[in-house]
Amino acid sequence: MTDDQELAVLRRGLDQLERLVADVRPEAAGDPTPCTDWTVRDLVDHVVATPARFARMVRDEPIDWTAPTPPAGDDPAGTFRAHADDLLGAWREQTDTTQVDWQCAELAVHTWDLATAVHADTSALDPEVAERGLAFMQASLTPDNRGPVFGPEQPAPEGADVYGRIAAFAGRSV
Repeated sequence: MTDDQELAVLRRGLDQLERLVADVRPEAAGDPTPCTDWTVRDLVDHVVATPARFARMVRDEPIDWTAPTPPAGDDPAGTFRAHADDLLGAWREQTDTTQVDWQCAELAVHTWDLATAVHADTSALDPEVAERGLAFMQASLTPDNRGPVFGPEQPAPEGADVYGRIAAFAGRSV
């Protein structure tokens, strides 16, 4: 796959998560999510900050992964879009886009998390984003390196779409 194709998949993952963030109703902010101990607001804050952190990583800039996640602000979708565009710009400066799938995995899992929390349908989501993310996770995650971020793999229900399967692989109860 060419670098342009790699980035096209990443862009689609970013675009669909932006639309989902834009559709979150303010009254849902305190609702629970599949992410243990996170409300919808916490999850939105996390996904809005994620592309900015990834852009820093792509540029080999220092990142404090332990720093508190900043609030998404009054325009979470707009802030997400700015961070997403910055991430895509950072990737365009690179010659090797093989790590894009790791970012697709993060986006796909949290897209499922947010869609589930706000009762949005996942059937219209781009399957290639989750397929590439799932392939990456299956090749990279072992029971020993899941750490506190990913729980043990859970069974996906029969007929689950690829977003349900990646969520189950990431330890979510689907």
